[in-house]
Formats: sequence, structure tokens, C-alpha cells
Amino acid sequence: MADLRTALPSLQHVLLIGTPEETRVFPDVHNFHHLMAEAQDSFDIGPTDPEDYALLHFTSGTTGTPKGAMHVHRAVLAHHVTAYFALDFHPDDIFWCTADPGWVTGTSYGIIAPLTHGITSIIDEADFDAERWYKLLQDQNVTVWYTAPTAVRMMMKVGTEVIHRYNLRHLRFIASVGEPLNPEAVVWGQEAFGLPIHDNWWQTETGGIMIANYAAMDIRPGSMGRPLPGITAGIVRRRKDGTVEELSAPEVEGELALRPGWPSMFRGSLHAEDRYRQCFADGWYLTGDLVKQDTDGYFWFIGRADDVIKSSGHLIGPFEVESALMEHPAVAEVGVIGKPDPVAGEVVKAFVALKAHCEPSDALRRELLGFARKRLGAVVAPKEIDFVVSVPKTRSGKIMRRLLKARELGLPEGDTSTLESEA
Repeated sequence: MADLRTALPSLQHVLLIGTPEETRVFPDVHNFHHLMAEAQDSFDIGPTDPEDYALLHFTSGTTGTPKGAMHVHRAVLAHHVTAYFALDFHPDDIFWCTADPGWVTGTSYGIIAPLTHGITSIIDEADFDAERWYKLLQDQNVTVWYTAPTAVRMMMKVGTEVIHRYNLRHLRFIASVGEPLNPEAVVWGQEAFGLPIHDNWWQTETGGIMIANYAAMDIRPGSMGRPLPGITAGIVRRRKDGTVEELSAPEVEGELALRPGWPSMFRGSLHAEDRYRQCFADGWYLTGDLVKQDTDGYFWFIGRADDVIKSSGHLIGPFEVESALMEHPAVAEVGVIGKPDPVAGEVVKAFVALKAHCEPSDALRRELLGFARKRLGAVVAPKEIDFVVSVPKTRSGKIMRRLLKARELGLPEGDTSTLESEA
């Protein structure tokens, strides 16, 4: 023990965990049980400032090493208000957020938001199993359900027949976040549950929901929705000198940007202040997501700037291609990348996981290529399709396109600490 303390000069306290009768004594070591027996029954919480750091959330690692986003106590205001608008909390709701509590969604909306609203919240530790989930929804009388597109696609893979074995009459509102929700999944939700699935958009850095298909508005399948009250969103184009210009015309593609100032906006990036400063320009927070906005103010996701495919002078968002292939009845999941090509620069390649009743074949591959070509046109449609058992995802449910690309090109996979088990 003495050698260990010498090797760790910054270590201040060592607690000995054993039985209360533990008799071994080491210098500067405290018996945990003795300390607990002497502890007071009450504790006065020390004063905190709304701008004191309270939460450290790490990004999911889809584009590289996870980054630590630092949030302050004031963020709780955003958690409370956005849950009211985007998740339609009522005082008597029973709420289930399927996100792991260790991720930003599981903390912000699985723990904090239902706590501030005083509603019942369900936490389930088991891995995904469709029948188990439906039984939980039924037995716990869940009214508001917040899940992820990955889970929705897995439920689609199982089919709707199993849903009809359960009584989900209490369920009144379903929302989704993580990856953009494919239009086909929105339609399927209506068919399967008699309820639309309300997609919303936010990031670890924003700390709370910024754009949503909330209860008071019509859903446009595939759309992120509209900004929540108090959130100013715009579309910008970065200039070479580091400044940005705002793009005000509808249907123009550019980078989603937000006016800073909402309570849950991150206040720094852990050990990466330069990176934090690069997220802001000309009074905007730059999200790194490419979008467009229609004439009615709905935002539509195109892709991460890092994922956009440059093919023969065209910019192609993987999400558009993935959504088109998802419409085919044999397809359960899709991940799309740009594959280097000496003529086009990049060509679109898709990795497709099939539903349980379907088998991969050359005939099905040709059918899918033609299916996508009819919907997307020759320029945007994939030129290659590989069948896979599953598409690699983070534990928060986001497709790891960079991992697909690394494996395709035989490159190092990089940081995979957030990779969901592919077993």
C-alpha cells in the first residue's frame, strides 16, 4: 500500500471496503463502514451557480474519438421545457426512454426531464427483444415512449404480427432520436401502433432537443421537424476564411447552425478548447450536419458533413440513399458510404441487412440496385451493394459509416470504444 501511495502523489483518500469488523490498518486508509456509521443523517448541499459545471457527456464516436461536452446546472431548464414541447409530457404520464442512462439521451430525458416533471419513468437494463419490449409497454401502461431509429428498424425486421399480441391502449405518443428516422419507419409506426413516430433532432453538444416534430404539428415523414420555441436555426455555408454566410432561400443545402444562448448549450470540449472554438462563427453554433429547409419551415437531414459523398460533381447524403433502400420490403437496415473511384471521385456503396425471412442472392442484389435507381436516379443510386448480417452501430444506435468505410478499404478502424457488440 505504501508503494502504491508513493506512485500516486495526487491520491487524497483511500477507503477500505470489507466487513464492518475489518481490523487491518494501513496508514492514511479509512474504513468505509466506520465512516458510514459516523455520518450524519442529513447533508446541506453546497451553493452552486447556474453556470457551474454539472454534466460531462461524451459524443458517440461516429466520426472519430468521442469528445467530452461540458454542460452546466442551468441545462436542467432546457431538459424540462423541451420535454414538455417535444415529448408532450402530461402530469399523469408513464414514460419510457429506452436509451442507456450513460448516454446524453438517457441522462437528459431518461432521468432529469421526467424527474423535474414529477412523472413515472421506466428504466430497463436488458438488451433489445421485441416481445419483451411490447410486454413492458403493456404491463407498465406506458403512455409516452422515447426510442431510437435503430430500435424501430429492429422492430420492423420482426414484423407487426407480434405487436397484436399485446394491449398497448395506454400508449399515446412515440418519439425517436439518435439517427434520422427514415420515412418508411414513420409510416410503419402508424401501421404498427396506430400512432406516428415523432422524430426530433439534437446533439450531445446541444444538451437538449432543438428541432422536433412535436405533438401540435403535422408530421412530414423524413423531416426533422421545426425548431422548438426559443431556438433560432438557420442554414449557412462556410467560407475559406472561417466566416460563414447564411442561406435564406428554401430547398438550399447547407450546414445547420443555431444561435447560441439556450440553457443546455455545451460550455466547452474536455481538453479540446481549440475544437470548441471552431464550433462557432459569426454568431452561430455550427453543428456539422447538412440540411435543407422547405417553404413551411421544416428541416430535412442530408448527412454529416464528414459522411457526404462527392460523386461526379454531385454531393450525395447517405441518409437519402439509406431511406430509399429501406422502402424495399426485404430490407431491415442500410449503411451507405462513398467508395473511392478513379473517374467519379467516389461511388455510392450500400451495405444491406435483410429481414429475417429474406436470403441474400445476386438476383436480390440486382433488384435492389434497380429499386434504388428508380427512386433516386442514376447519379445518386448505389453502384454496389453488399449484404451484411448487421450494420455496425454505436451503443447509442448511430450507424458507424466511418467503420464501414475503413473495413471496405482495409484501413485502421480507429476508436471503437463506443461500438455496439456485433455478435
